[in-house]
Amino acid sequence: MADSAKQSSQRPQLTSSMRSSSYLSDHQQYRPPQHRIPEAHHGIDTVVEDSSPSKSPKAALPFNGVPSPEHPPIIVDSGVTHSYSHQNCAPAAGHKTDRLIATLFYKGFDRNAPGARSTSGGLSRSRSPAKSGLADSTESLPPNMAPTTSMDDFPLEPPTQESEQLDHLYGSYVSPLCVTSFLHLMSTFPLPDGAEEPHSSHRCLDNQENPRVVELTLTPAPAPSYLSLDDLRKHELIYRFEQEWNVDVALQRDVIWRKHPRLVVFDMDSTLITQEVIDLLAETVKDPPDLAERVANITHRAMMGELNFESSFRERVALLKGLPATLFEDLRPVLDVTNGVRELIKALKRLGVKTAVLSGGFLPLTGWLAKELGIDHAHANEVVIENGKLTGEVKGVIVGKERKRDLLVEIAQKEGIDLSQVIAVGDGANDLLMMEKAGLGVAWNAKPTVQMEAGARLNGQSMLDLLYLFGFTGEEIDLLIS
Repeated sequence: MADSAKQSSQRPQLTSSMRSSSYLSDHQQYRPPQHRIPEAHHGIDTVVEDSSPSKSPKAALPFNGVPSPEHPPIIVDSGVTHSYSHQNCAPAAGHKTDRLIATLFYKGFDRNAPGARSTSGGLSRSRSPAKSGLADSTESLPPNMAPTTSMDDFPLEPPTQESEQLDHLYGSYVSPLCVTSFLHLMSTFPLPDGAEEPHSSHRCLDNQENPRVVELTLTPAPAPSYLSLDDLRKHELIYRFEQEWNVDVALQRDVIWRKHPRLVVFDMDSTLITQEVIDLLAETVKDPPDLAERVANITHRAMMGELNFESSFRERVALLKGLPATLFEDLRPVLDVTNGVRELIKALKRLGVKTAVLSGGFLPLTGWLAKELGIDHAHANEVVIENGKLTGEVKGVIVGKERKRDLLVEIAQKEGIDLSQVIAVGDGANDLLMMEKAGLGVAWNAKPTVQMEAGARLNGQSMLDLLYLFGFTGEEIDLLIS
């Protein structure tokens, strides 16, 4: 009996028949997976968590501690399985990265955004829905606000006709349903031949709970043979999505130049400032009484691309004949700098990015504003002054669309900067050529034609939104402008 008790108290031993080919498995430092992760289209971030075994596990060879596509490394702890993947890592040897960056900007007004202060002359694309009962059209819905708690009143599928925007129902921010809808939209575009299964990841750039700006990384990008990036940006489905969810969508290739621009070129009127300078000049003249109206009409038609900018500019300047040259100095305090511009210029300087303003306006004001903001280069039209008064003539070449494009190229060459690292920001038809020449053209609260042609469009409250296109987070932007 004693021998039997002694024998049963001995520690268990791994005999040769009990050993496997895995040291980790033998010594219980590795727990083999109970099931494989299903082969399926991955969601927003490919975070796979599952605590229940698969109903129909696939037969697989024993895993011997060496990861492979058939046997991905899986760590099991407390009943939760985390799948280890390389979906946003460096590409495998012999492959190239094929990623598309989509930045979604909710167009509601964010009072907490840096530089988002209200001005009388600011442009706003925000709107207040009829159901919200908000009187001010510049206000947006509070986070998570919805008009009803009854699920019967919610749409079961996206609308097929122009209708009220879905953010009324699902939240006044870039909601999870908004992101899901966008991913579904992008999945309808063909992928390159032999491409891997599509997957995506996301980053809330400003706020996790109610993000106004969300960056999505899509892999692989839609086949360029089917749709070029320019055509994809203008696609009707993208436009409809923007209307339905009240967002702007900016699409960019995930290349290093996106993150490291070296020159940012701005238009001045309705871009760096909220007004049109020539209209401000006309408003100061009381004789004839309809001068301001005549000048404003010419300005509007020129910005819409209905008139040749150069000839229309000379026509407007001729109407200002006889004004005192001191008028430019009198207008300096009246200029209303666009929200976020001062902070943006400061951030760009800290990043070592050169800046320029190319204006179809007047050099006395453009040069002064550039100095005030700390902009490196300033070009505009030089008016002829005789005996302290405007002659109604312009000296040299008019800074129109062709001249803006040429100046952008000249500045880039002077600074030794490749055009792929240049960003051009404007709002009018006379900005399109320089925006096309730059690596990225950005339409800022622009005319409809410009918004359609530009590489990206921003219709927000603060020019600081431009930094989100580089991939910066709100936290990083705060650090840059502090």
